[in-house]
Amino acid sequence: MPSTREIRRRIRSVKNMTQITRAMEMVSASKMRRAQRNVLATRPYADRLYDVMGELTSRAVGGRKGTLLEVRPSVKNVAIILVTPDKGLTGAMITNVVRRVGRFVLEQRELGRQVDVLAVGKKGRDFLVRTNQNLVAEVTKLGDYPKLVDTLGIATTVIGGFREGRYDEVYVVYSEFVNTLVQRPSVKRLLPVEPPNEAAEKQVDYTYEPSQEEVMDELLPRFVEVQLYQSILESIASEHSARMVAMRNATDNAKELTRDLTLTYNKTRQANITKEVSEIASGAAALAE
Repeated sequence: MPSTREIRRRIRSVKNMTQITRAMEMVSASKMRRAQRNVLATRPYADRLYDVMGELTSRAVGGRKGTLLEVRPSVKNVAIILVTPDKGLTGAMITNVVRRVGRFVLEQRELGRQVDVLAVGKKGRDFLVRTNQNLVAEVTKLGDYPKLVDTLGIATTVIGGFREGRYDEVYVVYSEFVNTLVQRPSVKRLLPVEPPNEAAEKQVDYTYEPSQEEVMDELLPRFVEVQLYQSILESIASEHSARMVAMRNATDNAKELTRDLTLTYNKTRQANITKEVSEIASGAAALAE
């Protein structure tokens, strides 16, 4: 059985750890609220752009060959954008995302396709390097509140690759923010752009200037950029939510461990006192004899 000094040292260490995890929980909660506001603020813009794209594609005249809407009959090369945090301590969130991208890569290779992966975030980059995936680009240190211009580089890379024929399809794998307790790993196809059929049913009578085709050609890259940016914002909100929950659980576990150690300390101290009293009584009895 450990001595009372060792138990006191462990109690002190656990209490210090409790203060750290509690502070990290409060910091993550503050960042989570702002990240959630960013996600909710961009959704109306993304939804309106989605509606306009649906209207444009429903009225498109002629073929879609040579545009970002072109569906290639034979898919041989696929690009995957993996979005993960730069830091850990997020519970099972990162593990769920990398498992999802791992399964997706295997599915694509079973179909005989060449897969290139672009990493957004250090954790995803490290996973791709460990598993010897074909990592072609990486973006790290975007921060907690990136702007659209910060993500244009990776969007431009995949758009250029699609137009040049290096990629037949482009997907993004990220952690979708559902609520504070639920973050769902998701796969979304960015290219070729999937026409929003629901928006076409609304049939809003827009007036396009200079022409519908020119507007669509200019809007398609912006649509892809916004979809990627929205996915990154969703991943950031999921990161802070998962970290807040993980730190809360760690704080609760540390408090429970402190209670158990305190109980063990009291029992050990009581046993030592009982032993000392017994030794004194035995000594006094020996002297009396």
